[in-house]
Amino acid sequence: MDGASINLTQSIFSLPYFRQFTLTITILALCFPVVVLFGLFTNITNIIVFLKAGVKDNVTTLLISLSVSDMMFLVLVTPSLCTFIIIYFVPHWPWPFYDGLIDELLYWPSYTFYDFSSCISVGLGVTRCACVAMPLQFKSVFTKARTVKALFVLFILVVSIRVPIMSTYKLVWIKDPLTNSTTLSVRGQKVESITRFNDIVGRTSLPWINFIIMITCVGVIKLKLYQASMAHKYHTSKSSAASGSRQASEAPNHQGRSAKDLRVIQCVVLICCIFIVSQLPFLTYSTYRLTNPQFDTTGRLRFLFFTLGAIGRIFAYLNASVNIFVYYNYNRTYRSILLSMLRSERKNVQ
Repeated sequence: MDGASINLTQSIFSLPYFRQFTLTITILALCFPVVVLFGLFTNITNIIVFLKAGVKDNVTTLLISLSVSDMMFLVLVTPSLCTFIIIYFVPHWPWPFYDGLIDELLYWPSYTFYDFSSCISVGLGVTRCACVAMPLQFKSVFTKARTVKALFVLFILVVSIRVPIMSTYKLVWIKDPLTNSTTLSVRGQKVESITRFNDIVGRTSLPWINFIIMITCVGVIKLKLYQASMAHKYHTSKSSAASGSRQASEAPNHQGRSAKDLRVIQCVVLICCIFIVSQLPFLTYSTYRLTNPQFDTTGRLRFLFFTLGAIGRIFAYLNASVNIFVYYNYNRTYRSILLSMLRSERKNVQ
């Protein structure tokens, strides 16, 4: 096959992906700012409510840390998002610097916080899983102080993984010989070993490890709660037959867990499920990128690469934005404080 035939074949295969890319980006470009602004508002609200409630235990410590990390992710991604929208809708915008400067400088710092949020979500799943599976052994293990130390270690870990790839970028001045002017730009040094390390460890292995741990934790929690529910029904029916309905109502419920504990477990399980769903597009995207060299920014499947990347971004933004609904429905203290804040704000407006 000659070169002209190869180019024709590549064009035929690329064209459908280009159409999908154009349609996807046009739709998501309108959704991106709405989701990000909503996420900034909800995470600021979460932080205020949790501070008012008081950070008294390990679960609240993890939840407020998750909100702070999600907020930082959305704050750092906002300038990149604004740049992207301007480039897409106003391609001839007169930039005073290289148009991809902001995105390339802030991409890895922003997704470092996204990785940190992923690790916090996994921490929530692991702590609740351990407490549900073996409550007596782990009842006093996950203290607030130990949780803070673990968060610090996790943050150092995710930063350490991203520092090598971030160190390959540097600011440079590029001179235009036609206009005799210089433009501030960013240049990434192509260091094969660092790039490969980042692709394998940061973009694929770590997300997959978090994903597998999270699915395992949710499965164990659901199994243990189901077993406890079956045991409760058995004791209830046995007590009802032996001593009447009054003793049946006093039978152990979910291994003696209070309604508050069950709401905490339900809250954590939902947060874990949101994490699992939101990670699927990115995991598909990053894993396929490792196995197919054409699935990259300059390969034959570049438009499919950009399309799945955009879909992965909207799922990441949603993951960092929607936890407020979980907290409102499953945390009575959170709901009470939030409603009180809304009533006070309404009175002030009136």
